[in-house]
Amino acid sequence: MVVAIVVGLCSGLVAVLLKTIVHHIQVWLERASLQRYGYLMFPVIGLIITVLIVRHFFGGQLDKGIAMVLKAIARKSSFIPFKHTYAHVFTSSITVGLGGSVGLEAPIVATGSAVGSNLSRISDLNYQERTLLIACGAAAGIAAVFNAPIAGVVFAVEVLLVETVVSYFIPLILSSVTGVLCSKIILQESSMFNFVLKENFNYNNVPFYILLGVLAGFMSLLYARLFKRTEHWVHDRKLTLLVKAGFGGILLTLLFFVLPPLFGEGYESVKLVANGSLSNFTDNTSLFSKLGDNWGIIAFTALIVFFKPIAAGITIGSGGNGGNFAPSLFTGAYLGFLFSKLVNSTPWVKIPVGNFSLTGMAGVLSGVMYCPLTAIFLIAEITNGYELFIPLMIVSSISFFIVKSYEPYSMDLKKLALEGQVFTHKKEKNILTSISLVEIVQDNYDTISIESKLGDLVEIIKKSEKNIFAVADSKERFVGIIELNDIKQKLFQPDQFEKLAIRSIMKKPPAILQEDDNMHKVMEKFDITQSWYLPVINSDKKFIGFISKTKLFNKYREILSGQGDLYDIR
Repeated sequence: MVVAIVVGLCSGLVAVLLKTIVHHIQVWLERASLQRYGYLMFPVIGLIITVLIVRHFFGGQLDKGIAMVLKAIARKSSFIPFKHTYAHVFTSSITVGLGGSVGLEAPIVATGSAVGSNLSRISDLNYQERTLLIACGAAAGIAAVFNAPIAGVVFAVEVLLVETVVSYFIPLILSSVTGVLCSKIILQESSMFNFVLKENFNYNNVPFYILLGVLAGFMSLLYARLFKRTEHWVHDRKLTLLVKAGFGGILLTLLFFVLPPLFGEGYESVKLVANGSLSNFTDNTSLFSKLGDNWGIIAFTALIVFFKPIAAGITIGSGGNGGNFAPSLFTGAYLGFLFSKLVNSTPWVKIPVGNFSLTGMAGVLSGVMYCPLTAIFLIAEITNGYELFIPLMIVSSISFFIVKSYEPYSMDLKKLALEGQVFTHKKEKNILTSISLVEIVQDNYDTISIESKLGDLVEIIKKSEKNIFAVADSKERFVGIIELNDIKQKLFQPDQFEKLAIRSIMKKPPAILQEDDNMHKVMEKFDITQSWYLPVINSDKKFIGFISKTKLFNKYREILSGQGDLYDIR
């Protein structure tokens, strides 16, 4: 509990620091941009500086976002390198502060999680407790950013902790509350992301909320596909890192010229939309003005909804650091605004623009990040009440149902989940994911040359307690196995010892494992072959050892028995 509070304090302070740095950078930009379009040059500068920092201070590689945290939980025993406690603060603040069209929440989650992981090392905690402290750091970060302690706890449970017991909630709550207190004490109320509802919930609008939920679901799918395709398109350009950063920055500059609200996180723009006070906009091209006030703003909003994931994809693909939490909220706000404007353009019905913008935020956040409960509680908390709870539940649940029907995993985790690199909500697979092949391979097995005779094998058998042996060729490459049961009768024929070649009595194993195979593949091969031992080789086809199904089952049972309530550990 004490360590959870310390983690909450550190994560909350980091979140406040990150938001403060970005705020001051943007204030400086407003003063520095003497000419009307002066701000458009800064995204290029921000991306280039970010790439330079990563190259010179972090070895040219920096794992980013929530995917990094989940991979560390599943594959690295919840150990996150110390550099992640500060790397994301520098890189994301420059990327977002200078106009990158992404959010700070994923870097804050990564930083808070790294704080929790590294503090657990100091405290000498076990894997279960380390994982919980990672979640505590993430909860405190989200809570501090949005002044939403419940949303912070729910986010940690829904996104990071695949399995949760009741005792987890106490440290999560302590961390989350501590993070919020940091935010409330240090940050000014005017800089907080909150809203005041202008209209109460009207049950007559439920059909429109249902329709918005459907739109949010399909918009979430479109968002994910636009973002990933754009990110890969930019990332795969055969350019140097600096040229790629400059190229991405120029693309962002063009987008920002046409659609200025795409610049940076966009939360100030979201406040206007969610409060229903967006009545005019900057039309640098003069194209939207020709459509009139109402249809001009509708066309402008529609393009923003479509191009926000593209802008985010360009930012990340060209080397920036940030996440999709803020962009999904931004897209949802404009989607709800667009939907309500279209409905209100008809003479038959009027719906509250602000309320639909807020519920649209929850819908797209739920669909993009796969966190419907977080979306519901987050919007409820930033609106200072539960007046919109029913429409939030309707829109978020419908959106989530639609995206899960098409894609079982979120866009950031799909590849890792299919490779078995992160935990899913299937307990058996999670346990297998947490086991590495290296820790259960047995390398104390003897190897015999294929050119040897039976007599040579007999000498090995005399000194060995094993009943299976590996056979290698003249280049020490694995070629087969010999099982004691197969040659038992020949062992009592001494006249054959110098006549019978190993080549003639060896056999091919039913399956061969590679040293980088995951446990899902290992278990699948055991099931197919019905074997109790399978050989493991490296990339050079050299024998490493055998894996025993018995040892694998014992490791599985050991992990299973170690999972339980925190209060039952000692």
